[in-house]
Amino acid sequence: MERTRDVLANWPYPPEGGWTADDLDLLPQDGPNGELDLFKRVELVDGELILMSPQRRFHERVIANLRYLLRAQAPDSLAVATQMDIKIAPRQRPCPDVLVIDAAADDDGVTCYPPSAVRLVVEVVSPESEHRDWKRKPDIFAQAGIPHFWIVEEEHGKPAVHTFELEAHRGQYGSTGIFRGKLALDRPFPVNLDLADLLR
Repeated sequence: MERTRDVLANWPYPPEGGWTADDLDLLPQDGPNGELDLFKRVELVDGELILMSPQRRFHERVIANLRYLLRAQAPDSLAVATQMDIKIAPRQRPCPDVLVIDAAADDDGVTCYPPSAVRLVVEVVSPESEHRDWKRKPDIFAQAGIPHFWIVEEEHGKPAVHTFELEAHRGQYGSTGIFRGKLALDRPFPVNLDLADLLR
């Protein structure tokens, strides 16, 4: 059955009943007044539609290189994606910068993944996303049962990676390290990174 909800009928106000995760599949790429690429990168957090600001070069380089490096080391049972949504709940559809997912869920026709298919999410902090990345998103991802969460931030022009693992008994992430220069972890799969390579 074709979806007919007109999510932009009252733009810039939310559609009747508020934004839902399914609404993101109904958005055009351009805005209702011809704004180019207005909805190119959008996520839904706590029912709020968040339009992403332009990326800094640091942000773009880290995402591109981390995807490449993780893909090179991931086992065949896993795949790596960038800036793909996770459909967690009716009012939660975040779009992490990098995701490691089950290869079985990696389908060219999907616009989002279920949290059960996600092994790792990575957020690269930018000034406008700092509060969400550090405060809100860890709670959302932990409640969805995603086992691993990393945050990459810029320190004096270099990347620092904060890594976390879900502590199921608490329903929260516990720190597994802060890495500068080199990163070595056994989970979610054996990973060894020279963090300088994230900026090449």
